Amino acid sequence: MTLTKIRTAAASSLAAAGLLFALAACSTPAATQPSTSAPASPATASSSAASEPCAGVKVVVDSGALKQAAADASVCVPVDGPTLASKVLDEAQVKTEGTDAYPKELVCRVNGVPAADFDIAHKGGTYREECKKMPAAFAYWSLWVKPATGAWAYAQEGLATLKVSPGQSLELLYTVDGAPATPAA
Repeated sequence: MTLTKIRTAAASSLAAAGLLFALAACSTPAATQPSTSAPASPATASSSAASEPCAGVKVVVDSGALKQAAADASVCVPVDGPTLASKVLDEAQVKTEGTDAYPKELVCRVNGVPAADFDIAHKGGTYREECKKMPAAFAYWSLWVKPATGAWAYAQEGLATLKVSPGQSLELLYTVDGAPATPAA
C-alpha cells in the first residue's frame, strides 16, 4: 500500500469518527418519558446480576483482551423507564473517564482501566493509553446494547445521549486488534 493510500485511509477513518461524534452531540434523546430509578445496592445488584434475569438494565463491563479484573463488572440496575446510559453506569458504580479532548464524548478508561502505565500488547508492539485525544484505533472501549430478546448491537449514540430501558443490557467491552469482536453473553 502506498503512503498516499495509507494517508487517504487514515483521513477517511478520522472523518467518519468526526461525523459519529457530531451526530451523537446533535442527537435528540429518543424518549421524553421521565426517568426515575432507584439507586442500585452494589452488594445486592452484583451478586444477583450474573445468575438471575434482570428486570432493570443489566450492565456488563468486560476488559476483554486486557484481562483486568478491576474493570470487570456485571450488575443489574433497577430502572422503570428509559434512562440515560451514563446514569445507569453511575448507579452501577462504573466509573468512566473520557479523554482530555473529548471528556464526555468518549470512554478512555473504565474503573481506571487501562491504567496510564499499563502496556497494552497488540499486533504492532505495545501501547500506553494517555487519554489525550482519541484512543488508538486498535485498542479502545466499545459500547454495546442488547434488547431483552435479540443480539448485541454496537451503540449508535454515546453514554451522554443513549437511553436504555428495562430488560435491555448495556456493555462496555475493551477490544484490542479487533478481539473480542462482540460481547460474549
